[in-house]
Amino acid sequence: MNGHFGEFGGRYVPEMLIPALEELERTYSSARSDPDFRKEFTHQLKSFAGRPTPLTFAANLTKRLGGARIYLKNEGLNHTGAHKITHCIGHALIAKRMGKRRLIAETGAGQHGLATAAVAARFGFSCRVYMGAVDIERQRPNVFWMERLGAEVIPVRFGSATLKDAVNAAIKDWIENVGDSYYLLGSAVGPHPYPTMTRDFQSVVGREARRQILEAEGKLPERVAACVGGGSNAMGIFSGFIRDSGVKLVGVEAGGTGTADGRNALRFRSGTVGVAEGYKSYFIQNRDGQLSRTHSIAAGLDYAGVGPELAYLRSRGRVEFASATDSEALSAFTALSRHEGIFPALESAHALAYAMKVAPRMRKSDALLVNLSGRGDKDLFIVARALKDAGFSSFLRAEGRRR
Repeated sequence: MNGHFGEFGGRYVPEMLIPALEELERTYSSARSDPDFRKEFTHQLKSFAGRPTPLTFAANLTKRLGGARIYLKNEGLNHTGAHKITHCIGHALIAKRMGKRRLIAETGAGQHGLATAAVAARFGFSCRVYMGAVDIERQRPNVFWMERLGAEVIPVRFGSATLKDAVNAAIKDWIENVGDSYYLLGSAVGPHPYPTMTRDFQSVVGREARRQILEAEGKLPERVAACVGGGSNAMGIFSGFIRDSGVKLVGVEAGGTGTADGRNALRFRSGTVGVAEGYKSYFIQNRDGQLSRTHSIAAGLDYAGVGPELAYLRSRGRVEFASATDSEALSAFTALSRHEGIFPALESAHALAYAMKVAPRMRKSDALLVNLSGRGDKDLFIVARALKDAGFSSFLRAEGRRR
């Protein structure tokens, strides 16, 4: 654990945070070799999160597309509706080991904030979640549930009022309250040791998926696809296949509404290497190194940076990147709902959109594994608006009149 993945990663933070990060690194190094810690983590994954999550063969979608056999690792069936609960449990146990009393988190789509609020309630922490004002409006159901769990949700109104600004607000809070607070970072990003820790906690997804696909197919898949915001779900499932050179790993970014500045979140197409928010990676930034505006219909992909390990794996040619637009993600959402009875999160729908494009060009004997990182309950308002659902709009107006 040296904090770098090739040229990427590192620990670029104010000097006052270095002791806290060094303490975190020491604590995690001790915990990962402690059988009691591993036993408790596994127990909580099973009894609280609901692991293992199932691998579902998308038989109807496979038949309609006429190509590769499509399998879905359904992380949406975790407690709180996404893969995020997995690393939140791990981090909460570390925070408990360190004697912290308060959890700080940032969130975009709300799934990480929801999972943080859940583990805070379970393990007895107070909890504050920073969320961009734009994301609060488009992910209101998750805000409601975070507050029901006892979390304080703080709207961030500066900058673009989205995920990158929520990260900055959370870091500021951590700096001011580092003694009693634990920053529960939402993805495989940030200063060392966060990317490594989150990858390690999420690696259970890859181990489960590998075992399940071997049982289902008798062989490894030809491709594994996952959406990529920061990269926690992608690193989780990729970790199970990273040493298998015959398995193509594909990260799917948010193509948004076009290639112009501010209309997508394509870090490898639109971004450059830089340092922001504590780590070195690819960022969509201006000439002064300030993070630029991004866009995605999926709040969890609306982020200017990407995890340092993913940047490294791309530089080595081990992971390739594709993209899906807002409209393609919506079409994939509709297709999976209508043909398989599963509502994917809009983030996950980007990976599914990629699969739907490439599956018909693959052999029928091939297997294509898609990580469904979450379920689509949280996206009710976004999807209803995008699909111009008159009935839902009428319901909202009626509810407004009742108040």
